[in-house]
Order: sequence, then C-alpha cells, then structure tokens
Amino acid sequence: MDNASTMQHPSGAKAPALAPAATPGGAWKAWIPALLVLFAIPPLLAGNPFYVHLAVLICINIIFVNGLSLISRTGQLSFCHAAFMGMGAFASVICSTRLHTPFAVSVLAGMGTATLVAWLLGAVILRLQGVYFVLVTFCFGELFRLVLLEGGDLTGGANGIANIPPASLFGVALDSKLSFYVLAAACAFASTVLLVALFKTPRGHSLDAVGDNPELAEASGIGIQGSQMFAFLLGSAMAGFAGALLAHYLGFVSPESFSQHVSVAAIIMLVIGGRASVLGPILGALIMTPLPELFRSAIETQNILYGITLILVLKFLPMGLVGIAARLRGSKGGAR
Repeated sequence: MDNASTMQHPSGAKAPALAPAATPGGAWKAWIPALLVLFAIPPLLAGNPFYVHLAVLICINIIFVNGLSLISRTGQLSFCHAAFMGMGAFASVICSTRLHTPFAVSVLAGMGTATLVAWLLGAVILRLQGVYFVLVTFCFGELFRLVLLEGGDLTGGANGIANIPPASLFGVALDSKLSFYVLAAACAFASTVLLVALFKTPRGHSLDAVGDNPELAEASGIGIQGSQMFAFLLGSAMAGFAGALLAHYLGFVSPESFSQHVSVAAIIMLVIGGRASVLGPILGALIMTPLPELFRSAIETQNILYGITLILVLKFLPMGLVGIAARLRGSKGGAR
C-alpha cells in the first residue's frame, strides 16, 4: 500500500487518499463468465452422484471461506469460524424441526443467530490483536462445541440431530444432490460477487487499509474497530449461512461437525488459495475440499498431506495460488 493519507503536507495540500488494493486477476468482467462456466460443469457430471456431492461441498466451503477471507482482510485471524457455522446450522435445524418454519426462514434465523453472537463477542475481543485474538477465538470455538455436547434434547448432545427435512424453495423440495447443487452454486456465486462488489467500494477499501496498515488507516480517519466489526459480522453471517445449507443438505448435524479442525481446514483453504484475493477461497476450496473425501480411509495420511501442502505454500507461494498469476505477469513484464 502506498504511504498516503488525508493528513496535511507542510505546504497545506492534502496527500492522496488511501489507494484501494488492486484486485488480482485484472478486470472482473472476464472472471464472472469464467465462474459461471465453472459452476455449470458439475451438472454435466450428474451421472456420477459422488462428483455432484463433492461439487455441493465445494460450493458450501466457498461461502464459508469467503466469510473467513473477509475477516482476514482486516488483519484478524479467527479460529472460531466453525463455531459460527455451527450456530447457523443448529439454529436453522431447531427452527425447522421444532418450530416447523420454512427453509428460507430457518436459514435467516441461522444467519441472524450467528450475526448476533458475533456482535456480542466482537464488542469484547476485537480490541485484541495478534496472538491474543487467535487464542480467544480458539477458546470460544471450543467452548461452543462443549455447549453443544451438553445441550441435551435441544442439540442432541453427542448424537446430534438427525432426520433434518430437506431444503425447499417455492414449494419445490431440493431433495436430490443435483437440485441442491443448483442452490449451493447460486449462493456460492452470489457470495463471491458480493465480495467483488464490496472491495470496489470505499467501505471495502477501508477494510484493506485497516489490514495493511492500521496506524496509517487510523491517521486517515478510518475507524479500525468499526471496520473490523463490520467484517466480523458479515463474515460470521456468511459462516452461519454456509452451516444452514450444510445441515439441510446432509440431513444431520453434530457437535463434532463444527470442531476446531473445521476452522483450521478453512484457514488452510484460505492460505493455499490466497488471502488477499477474492479468488483465493474459490481456489482453496476447489483443491482442498476433495482431499478428505478421497483420503477418508486414511485420516493420518490426510493430516500429513495438509501439513506438507501448507508448509510448501507458505514457503514458495506466500500469496497463495493466486500469486502464481501475479508472478507470471511480472515475468512477462520483465521480459519485454
């Protein structure tokens, strides 16, 4: 980021305003059709339900990691992101099974619950920075899992809640993998477009400014806590939305579905894809989501593969896979 702010120069002229962070990938008008084509591929593979199942999980993870990416852009790393996913899932399921509310209302209730708790938690912990913020969010995520385990009939305890009714919109039951994929793909696409649009606005530029240089951002008149609270609320709401979709797709939820391993997996997806780009969550989810399904019979191998992949990416691609395109553009520019 350029060292620019709205502070006065000695001559009395104002310095340039904080420059918005560049969006990797150039013009997004070229990326939107590419995303549409990407999301349109799984229906062509409808003959294999396993591939469609993976596509649904990838779409849900894109929404989930998009929320984490938004928080990360303000300089914070949340280890309780899975907890907000669980809040959305359990709140939505309780509304559907006990109150018999429609699917859309249940999902909104899940998002509202996650957002409300994020507001209460954020008012306390967003004053913390660095490792202290990480530790508190880690503890909160574990506390939430323990609350679910002791929830009795309300949360099902360790057994969780089964027989969740399938999603239904406008009287049409989305009870097949392909029909639910259409919903999940539309939501994933919408969440990505939302972030693209957000980071083209002054609000989005202020989020990047807070993450890049909080001292300069504050000197420029940007409220650091207000920006971080906005990102924390919206990111947690997206996590709750992803949890509600996941619960109604799988038809079952349990406390272990939202453990710290899920938060760590989301962070790995974000780091591998690229933390500073809207494309990062998409690339991370595309690569990392299928691995647990393909190596489900070897949990130890799966964890080792996660660790090796993360170390290699941090060592050779600190900007994630998105950084490869930036390097290629730089090498082409240098060759001219």
